[in-house]
Amino acid sequence: MLERAQSELTDWRGSGMSVMEMSHRSPEFVSIAAEAEARMRSLLGVPDDYAVLFLQGGATGQFAGVPLNLTAPGSSAAYVNTGAWSKKAIAEARRYLDVQVVADEKESNYSSVPAQGSLEVPAGAAYLHYTLNETIGGVEFPYVPETGDVPLVTDASSTILSRPLDVSRFGVIYAGAQKNLGPSGLVVTIVRKDLLGTARPETPSMIDWTAMAEADSMLNTPPTLSWYLVGLVLEWVEQQGGLTAMAERNRAKAELLYGAIDGSDFYSNPVQKEARSWMNVPFLVPDPALEKPFVQAAAEAGLSGLGGHRSVGGMRASIYNAMPIEGVQALVDFMTDFEKQNG
Repeated sequence: MLERAQSELTDWRGSGMSVMEMSHRSPEFVSIAAEAEARMRSLLGVPDDYAVLFLQGGATGQFAGVPLNLTAPGSSAAYVNTGAWSKKAIAEARRYLDVQVVADEKESNYSSVPAQGSLEVPAGAAYLHYTLNETIGGVEFPYVPETGDVPLVTDASSTILSRPLDVSRFGVIYAGAQKNLGPSGLVVTIVRKDLLGTARPETPSMIDWTAMAEADSMLNTPPTLSWYLVGLVLEWVEQQGGLTAMAERNRAKAELLYGAIDGSDFYSNPVQKEARSWMNVPFLVPDPALEKPFVQAAAEAGLSGLGGHRSVGGMRASIYNAMPIEGVQALVDFMTDFEKQNG
């Protein structure tokens, strides 16, 4: 799809213009936007009573957008803390409302998620928020929490499009684009329409879901190139067989890599098995002094981006949709050779 974008960069479908040049109000771009939304709805099975918004500011912008759109001053909401991104969402929400942390995985060193059925939503909570996948810690929810009549809100940035997701279980799903959707900066927010119309008066228009829904996400000039590229990625996912096929492919990649780690006395994964991420796989070596040599040797072998996040160290393989299983096999082969040389 990058090559497709390259071929259309200076002349989109005979228009004589780049997507970057055309007006966002033009018939050409309106068709690009509508096509991307239609594909998103089709792939995820988004019901008609949900709005699909293409916004700016990434998922971090929605850390404020969620409380500002769903609560009045003095309200409270429930949050689950499973790691770095949950903490950031909680810290931002505390600017606007009383945050009740109903589960905190600190005791597990953020290596797990709460047991299914254990979450209790406090009376009066406007919503329950959780991070579906923690990219830094490699922790992922294997289930969708039950919240009764309380709207369920999730940051699905690093799992969206990786497998089917029952949108009807959620009040709000938001996802930064840069993992499985497209370029950074854009965020897709899917909102059940009965939750629109409650934004606080001071909510910036850029993150006011109602205003954006009424303007088809074009209250101002949107990130047109990013929106177009997301549309191409959605088309690519369709070509791969949709989300069922993506799930099979992603499961196979994760099982291959975790199998190599678990079958080794040299490598280890700190996450409890039931909460392991399909997308982000952290792993450790016996001696931290070997981490830099591992990352350097891997880069020399053509395997990049394997350094763990600075806050946790170790190594981390992110195996998003675009990574083929051949790439994971190449990593496993390298890990085997590195262990032989350093074990």
